[in-house]
Amino acid sequence: METSARAHDLVLFGATGFVGELIAGYLADHAPADLRVGLAGRSRKKLEAVRSRLPAAARGWSLIEADTEHPDSLASLAAGTRVLFTTVGPYAKYGLPVVEACARAGTHYGDLTGESSFVREAIDRCDEIARTTGARIVHACGYDSVPSDLAVLLLHQAAEADGAGGLTEVQLVATARGGFSGGTVDSMRGQLDGMRSDPVQRSLAADPFSLSPDRSAEPSTRQPRDLGWVGRAADGRRTAPFVMASANTRIVRRSNALQGWAYGRSLRYGEVMGTGRGVKGTVMAGATALGLRAFGAALALPPTRKILDRVLPAPGAGPGEAARQAGWFRSQVTAATESGRRYRATASGPGDPGYAATAVMAGETALSLALDVENLPGATGSLTPATALGNVLVERLRAAGHTYEVTPLD
Repeated sequence: METSARAHDLVLFGATGFVGELIAGYLADHAPADLRVGLAGRSRKKLEAVRSRLPAAARGWSLIEADTEHPDSLASLAAGTRVLFTTVGPYAKYGLPVVEACARAGTHYGDLTGESSFVREAIDRCDEIARTTGARIVHACGYDSVPSDLAVLLLHQAAEADGAGGLTEVQLVATARGGFSGGTVDSMRGQLDGMRSDPVQRSLAADPFSLSPDRSAEPSTRQPRDLGWVGRAADGRRTAPFVMASANTRIVRRSNALQGWAYGRSLRYGEVMGTGRGVKGTVMAGATALGLRAFGAALALPPTRKILDRVLPAPGAGPGEAARQAGWFRSQVTAATESGRRYRATASGPGDPGYAATAVMAGETALSLALDVENLPGATGSLTPATALGNVLVERLRAAGHTYEVTPLD
């Protein structure tokens, strides 16, 4: 089917979910008036309720009933739009039929997954199909993993422009204020269950190059541990494990490989959380490291999971508007190069990183795919934010109030 003949330019699938409605609100405020937008989900009644709460620009948007358990509805959904963005998760449970439908229809696709095992399976099933049909399948288009992926891309571009050689030691230090939703917790449960029951998923979780397009061609460079203990960043701050590192680092390494290892064959990339300086920073780092391990163990064991389920947010729930607006994120990425020159990239923005800021990242991703296709990198198939959207998304996010900048350190 010719994409120009499709009924919609952009459809948001999962619009009735917590994050889905936030993204819908962002699109209502920022999409051009002539962009043909649709909202999709299982219940028309719930879709009508969401649309009624959105800004007036959304009043004419189409409502589309679709269900991940009904392949025909997904095929029709994908065939009827040029771009589909989905928030329907956990993705390992619900996502693959959506990816497959878009890949077969030649429909550009975006999601918010932080589930590496899902991304690996989607690559294996759909990459070749999508390359044949011309679809761009773009995973991890929120706080997982846009700041990480775009910051490292910009570091590479700065080093290349200066003739500084490939990137070598690269570390992201994340600081943020934000909450989490029931959907995020549900995704964590699913990943823990998968690793406990499936040796293949355990193996993938342990492999730093699990998302590589050619695992045998990856260099033998030893990578930093995803969940280490207390450490120290290059600027002297104490650091703790960053819960999102296991997903983000694999996306960045896939971006490197998809571009012919353009960032450098000796790239060592890791992510940590900054906790501050001095005694306070050390105490916070230790408490964070212990807390993450305790939380993961409690969520993995059925008896303690039952207790946590009573207090953790349920799917469909999340931080209130005041908390979302009070949040922020800041990722500083320091890079050494083969020539010895050093750079620092900063990716930052206002709003709770997982919700308010993610709505901006997801919304601008969807708009990039719908409006800027002629200016995007030429790659198709299973991609990453850096390889599918690159500087187009950087400029869109800058215009939306986020910071993406690179500074030489020497």
